[in-house]
Amino acid sequence: MATATDEVGDWVGRPLPSDGSRRGSDDAQATGFGDLLRRHRREAGLSQEGLAELAGVSVDAIAALERGRRRAPRPHTLRLLGDALHLGAPERAQLTAAARRDGDAGSAAAMRAVPVPANELVGRADELAMAARLVGDRVARLTTLSGPGGVGKTRLMLGVAAAVAHRFEDGACWVPLAPVSDKAGVAPAVAASLGLHPLDAGRLVQEIAEHIGRRTLLLVVDNCAHVVGEVATICAALLESCPNLSILTSSRELLRIGGESVYVVPPLALPDSDDELDDSPAVKLFVDRATARGNAPAGQLDQVARVVRRLEGMPLAIELAAARTNVLTVEELATELETSFGILAGGASTASPRQQSLYGAIEWSHDLLTPPERELFALLSVFAGGWTLNAAASVLSGSVVPGPLERARALDLTSRLVDKSLIRVSRDRGIARYDMLAVIREFAAGQLAASGRGEEAAQHHAAFYIALAEEAEHHLRGADQAEWLDRLDSELDNLRAAMAWSLRSGTAGEAVRLAGELWLFCYLRGHYAEGGEWLERALALRGTAGVEPQYRAKALLGAGMLAFLQCEYDVATTRLESALAQYKELGDTAGTALVMQRLGGVARERGDYVTAENLHCQSYDLFESLGDRSGMSWAHNHLGFVAWLRGDLEIAARRCRRARDSFRVLGDGEGLAWSLISLGTIAQYSGELTEAEDLLTESLALSQRLGYREGVAWSLNQLGIVERRRGFIDRAVHLLDESLAEHRDLGDRWRSASVLEELATVAQQRDRTEYAAFLIGAADGIREVIGAPVPEVEKPDLLATRRAIEQTLDRRAFRAAWSAGRAAPLAAVADGYPGTGGTPDRSTHF
Repeated sequence: MATATDEVGDWVGRPLPSDGSRRGSDDAQATGFGDLLRRHRREAGLSQEGLAELAGVSVDAIAALERGRRRAPRPHTLRLLGDALHLGAPERAQLTAAARRDGDAGSAAAMRAVPVPANELVGRADELAMAARLVGDRVARLTTLSGPGGVGKTRLMLGVAAAVAHRFEDGACWVPLAPVSDKAGVAPAVAASLGLHPLDAGRLVQEIAEHIGRRTLLLVVDNCAHVVGEVATICAALLESCPNLSILTSSRELLRIGGESVYVVPPLALPDSDDELDDSPAVKLFVDRATARGNAPAGQLDQVARVVRRLEGMPLAIELAAARTNVLTVEELATELETSFGILAGGASTASPRQQSLYGAIEWSHDLLTPPERELFALLSVFAGGWTLNAAASVLSGSVVPGPLERARALDLTSRLVDKSLIRVSRDRGIARYDMLAVIREFAAGQLAASGRGEEAAQHHAAFYIALAEEAEHHLRGADQAEWLDRLDSELDNLRAAMAWSLRSGTAGEAVRLAGELWLFCYLRGHYAEGGEWLERALALRGTAGVEPQYRAKALLGAGMLAFLQCEYDVATTRLESALAQYKELGDTAGTALVMQRLGGVARERGDYVTAENLHCQSYDLFESLGDRSGMSWAHNHLGFVAWLRGDLEIAARRCRRARDSFRVLGDGEGLAWSLISLGTIAQYSGELTEAEDLLTESLALSQRLGYREGVAWSLNQLGIVERRRGFIDRAVHLLDESLAEHRDLGDRWRSASVLEELATVAQQRDRTEYAAFLIGAADGIREVIGAPVPEVEKPDLLATRRAIEQTLDRRAFRAAWSAGRAAPLAAVADGYPGTGGTPDRSTHF
């Protein structure tokens, strides 16, 4: 037996009789439902009372239908009327078509229109185009705009609806769910927005589906997250029953029904550099909203950039910040935001209650979480700069190495928080990483503090990263070096947080252990000062004497090495000698040999080549006794280094070739880079400039690939000398300037002095003699402070430059320029020579 809905489908579209014998003319098709019902009733010889009695409806209903004062009848009522009037199929089809026309006209007038925003959609051209393409081209009949609170989902949705409305013949209907408090209110809200006033609450979703029918309509449903389950059920039913319906929703949590297409609304794009401030969507939004309040930030775009970068491009946050320009300058705003987002509490009067502050928007999402989700959400605030699933599972379970069940629980909860837009996921090199927007993390940290579990979470976090650093240390020499350096780099903020907690809590064992495990990473990636500070602070903690000797020895070695790299030779010697004594006491031959290598490096830079060579030979013998090929290769490389610094190029080449060949077999990237630098330098001083360029170019590429900053700086230094010897001065200046910047940032004053001396040679060759004297003075000042002489191999070029300067300048002019350089801090030397106006563009001096 056919249902009423089936009958509607059967009646609509049937051909009418062509003979015109019954009431089936084209004129009848255009007649209104009330007029057509009245005509049928009169032809049947029935009064309104008679028809009402036969059809089983009230007389008032018949009167209202004929006058057009009641909404079009449902299919069931139409069938009852047709039976009472004894209508055939064509007449029933006419009556149904008239009812549909009247119903559509009434519904279009009664549907809630999509609101028109009060202000312009700023900086969303790309996002608008992408989301509109999904909806307008009907790639998917259900499109969800997802993202965290305050990212601008509703505002983008309004823009999308306006952009695609012309593609829907029956228009777009706006369904705001923010006022709905529970799931029972969802269907009535949808019905009310459609202009539908149902009589049977039990069939409400079916009535909505029948009302929409085959109309080509866009349903725009806003703010679904708090009733997402009910919204998903209703949307699934409507999409199944209404073939021409499309639905656009905004929700912090996905609906997760078949056919859902998701567009994750991103924050506004931030300026990549200070040259792009005018074009940044985030900057544009702040300027637009502040200007609208009469506080145009003219000439303050650099401060606006500080604000929007801190707010990570979140539109609501930017609008709330712009609203504060009525009482604060942009610079004050930026400064306040560096410490807290609390200044954004409150907001524009036009904002909804949930959007009166960023915390309000986040709190609303937080209140929808289950207790386990809230627990993980709070704990995740302990991470800085993102985390992995293993790290989350460790903090959640309290286990450094979480088991399968613990990982599964963390994965499930993480997935839920991602779906609810409270954490973000990114994928890089096959590893998923998660993070929070800064304002969400601050809110989560407040929840963690309120729970009283902050210290416990920080301890578990530190334990996980101590274990990670220990694992990584074993891979920082050899074929996996680059991969593990990158991995530690990606966790650098978390390592810093773990180190800060270890130092703050005064747990000497953990602090010494973590700092000692990280010194090699800090060396290879150029964090000399930071790593050195960690080590010194850890070694100064009370209770350090009770730390296990092997960890203390490693920390002393690291502290000495990082002090040496910053040319603090006395500190380095003290730390390294303490480490040597500790390793000897432990009977650790490998540790003893390694410390001897580092002490040999100190002697080498101080110009004591005999002591340096003796120490490197002793370290070689110890490594050989262990069969340690890596240690032996490094000893060869260091001996070659000493040889070319003192000018013994043939011996140096032999040693460094042997080291290079061994490093290639071992897969030691750092060692290979160093041996190539040494061989390139030897070729350069031997006059083999083409060979030198090839070797140094290879070392530069390898060092850049590893992120090995010292290797990059040295390669640039020597390539600059090659170009200077060839007469390509502009290229030489460029390379030497880059090298100087790297060495200066690293804190390597020994090499900075050598680069300044080479730049002095370039300046003198360009007849910029006064500036050359300034650079010589700067190098002399550095060497005097650190107590390191000019390497023997570099002396001939430097002496020739000095003589040329002294022959050109009179004694007084030379003394003035030289004294100015000697007194200038290294950081200021690159800004130019005061005698020429102190311009920061060094190119004017060459």
